[in-house]
Amino acid sequence: MTAGPLPAVVTVAVLVCGPVCAGYVLAAVALRRRGDAWPWRRDCAFVAGGVALVWGLCGWLPGGPFTAHAARHLLVAMAGPVLFVVARPLTLALRVLPPGGLRRGLVRAAHSAFATWLLFPPVAAAVDIGGLWVLHRTDLLSAAHHRPDLSGVLDLHTLVAGLLFSFAVCQRDPVRRRWSLSLRATTLLLAGTAHAVLAKSLHATGPPGTSFETHDLRLGAQVMYYGGDAVEVVLALALATEWYAATGRRRARRAARSGLGRVPTGSAGRAGPAS
Repeated sequence: MTAGPLPAVVTVAVLVCGPVCAGYVLAAVALRRRGDAWPWRRDCAFVAGGVALVWGLCGWLPGGPFTAHAARHLLVAMAGPVLFVVARPLTLALRVLPPGGLRRGLVRAAHSAFATWLLFPPVAAAVDIGGLWVLHRTDLLSAAHHRPDLSGVLDLHTLVAGLLFSFAVCQRDPVRRRWSLSLRATTLLLAGTAHAVLAKSLHATGPPGTSFETHDLRLGAQVMYYGGDAVEVVLALALATEWYAATGRRRARRAARSGLGRVPTGSAGRAGPAS
């Protein structure tokens, strides 16, 4: 994220997030009216993601320039994307849309080979965390202060990269291939470690070409470090919930198979009625 949002970025965020959140809620209401189940917590998560995104770009953020930059990174690139993803928007769209071209197009996009490899967890992590390292450990952040077009591109990249990484780790929506839980958990652990190392390095040395005050730099690094940990815990809980549900389903299937092969007690050797 750059040091300050552009007016154009703020305008687009407000104009896009509002209708998208309203569309999600209306689609969920339509689904419930026809008798389908859709938890209200997903509506709350999606709207909260929109609020986090808009607040990160438009709202007041505490501290100096770098602390505000770190808080905006936390809201726009981490918290907002995670809240969007756990709300399962693609699943909702596929359930509410009638059969037709738009629905088929969404299915083709979700099942395409490009989406499959883009959502390969190590690739998504490299795009997200690698981009953060490039932003903070090169002159890119400094250059963005003087180039509004570059600043807007970087803001958009961090949001899209955060969405990509959160989707690749959670994978709650229907895709062509679900990568293994162990691969996603390992990727989350390594990405979290890389994010923490970056935050600690910023606590000691600011991005090249910048001149943030020491207390501002250190406070911003702490916001990035501890806030990143909090968001990663949410992702870890999502994985733990998935593991728990999958384990329960496997046990139920094993119990059903063993029950089919078991002879009911008292039936063995029982003679039929005499003729």
